[in-house]
Amino acid sequence: MTNTYSSEYQPDVLEVISNLSNDAVFTPPKVVNALLDLLPEKVWADPKLKWLDPGSKTGVFPREVTKRLMEGLQTLIPDEQSRLEHILREMVYAVATEEVTGLMSRRSLYCSKDASGEFSAVKFQNKTGNVWHERTEHDFVGGRCSVCQGAKEQLEIPGRDNKAYPFIHPSGNARFLKETNVKFDVIIGNPPYQMDTDAEGKNVSSLYDLFVDHAMKLNPQYIAMIIPSRWMAGGRGLDEFRDMMLTNGKIRALVDYPDAGELFPSVEIKGGVCYFLWDRDNPGACETTTHRNNDVYGPVSRKLDEFEIFVRDSRALPILHKVLSKNESSFAEIVSTRDAFGPVLSSNFNGYRKNDNQKPGDLKLHMVVGGTRVEKWVDPETVTRNHQLINKWKLLVPKAGSDGGQKIPDVVLGQPIVAKPGSVCSPTYLVVGPFANKAQTESAESYIRTRFTRFLLSLRKISQNSTGKNYQWVPQQEWDRTWTDTELFEKYGLTKAEQQYIEMMIKEM
Repeated sequence: MTNTYSSEYQPDVLEVISNLSNDAVFTPPKVVNALLDLLPEKVWADPKLKWLDPGSKTGVFPREVTKRLMEGLQTLIPDEQSRLEHILREMVYAVATEEVTGLMSRRSLYCSKDASGEFSAVKFQNKTGNVWHERTEHDFVGGRCSVCQGAKEQLEIPGRDNKAYPFIHPSGNARFLKETNVKFDVIIGNPPYQMDTDAEGKNVSSLYDLFVDHAMKLNPQYIAMIIPSRWMAGGRGLDEFRDMMLTNGKIRALVDYPDAGELFPSVEIKGGVCYFLWDRDNPGACETTTHRNNDVYGPVSRKLDEFEIFVRDSRALPILHKVLSKNESSFAEIVSTRDAFGPVLSSNFNGYRKNDNQKPGDLKLHMVVGGTRVEKWVDPETVTRNHQLINKWKLLVPKAGSDGGQKIPDVVLGQPIVAKPGSVCSPTYLVVGPFANKAQTESAESYIRTRFTRFLLSLRKISQNSTGKNYQWVPQQEWDRTWTDTELFEKYGLTKAEQQYIEMMIKEM
């Protein structure tokens, strides 16, 4: 059975296998090996290390680890079968995400879904070998799991796996650690990313942060994982995770793909994906690399905790430093929160009046219906927030835009609207203002249309939707002119190369 690991080339089904679901993104072997390349060479020649994939789906991670160990331990254990026996029995472990992925993982690792069968590369006493899986139960509180936030109505379906991943749910994790009784040295993998939405299509909860957090609690020497990049600047419930990742000083390598399709061509992951190396015993600066449009920038040595979010492209840092050095007021101070005029005026609000039945005193309502911008009329009593903005000039900026720089050049935002007094909007828009008059509002509109402004916004915008916080690094200006990129480039002392970089990244509006 050692031929499986010693053959120079075999057709590999794991290169073309499709994903089972939104949370289980299968990893091509070449991507696995790019991640494993982050680890120091010495790990492949150490027969004492214990390896773990805590969210195994196809078994590609433990299989590729085994291949490397077969080569790295050749001198220490010359006999091929003895070497394979040692690696598979004593070194390589996995926790399968569900029963079917456990079978797939054993087939990849042992050449047999039954590790005790006659066709297994190494014959264990039990069918599972070191690929562990037992059904684990969710801890439902009020219809939602207290661990993964999954909805009971979506998960407890007879005849289907309940997606209670053992590594992150306490009862499963405790059983696994007790039964294996192993102190793991290297934890690697591509864990499940998120729980599927509930029946209303809402409440998407991330899972990858839980896998990383549990891996760190086991305190191995190294962690190397592939995860979505949304944590870098956003993501629901990811503030603590982001702070931990940026400030612990142990992330020593970070490779980022703003367009996930360059790493996983068959799936769409908004905000991109990344992989990293966490080194317990050697804290320090992080070597960061960005892959975009098949170009590679880096590695660049950086301190990840320079800001409270991570600026993905190192080429942006000199520009950002120049802007922040002026200590100007932030544009975020004049950007509204979500639902600027109250939750009643939701995106699916239909209590409006059309032009033919408008009543005296009605407010003009800017909203989007069926993907088209429309103007309707609404009773002032519908407004429950920011009454002071109603009769002021203001700028309406679309909340949704592009997907966090997935494709470049990027427009970042949709077209803004100069809104007269007596107008409101649905949550499709964020409100900027108030302004004293039409001229000031049009000045602000010209500013937000510049590449310069949208570039600074893009540094904090990693998903389709933007919030007021995304404008934190955009400085306020005097609203007394029509702003242009030429004037802003000169004001902030940007070099020709920095100007060209912005023009390359941001589309003209």
